[in-house]
Amino acid sequence: MEAESSRLFVSIASLWEMAIKMSLKKLMLSVDFATMVEKTRENGFELLPVEPEHLVALMSLEYIHRDPFDRLIIAHALTENMPLISSDDVFDRYPVKREWV
Repeated sequence: MEAESSRLFVSIASLWEMAIKMSLKKLMLSVDFATMVEKTRENGFELLPVEPEHLVALMSLEYIHRDPFDRLIIAHALTENMPLISSDDVFDRYPVKREWV
């Protein structure tokens, strides 16, 4: 992840969930949402959009994880064959590579 050659992605599902939580005042950040998204890009992260193939993968997931945003992140990881970073050990019940540093 720290190698300069690494491409880093943020699922649009993560930003979507953050936007909802911020609008409900369940998540408070030191900057507004637009600035946070801008800083994400400035720090070298690419946004991973939701494509139809991600939704196909989502539909095939066993219903283990109940959070719809996390399920979409799992579908992203499976479809794109990329590891994901999370402290949520429920992700380990899916065939994804989860890293937590």
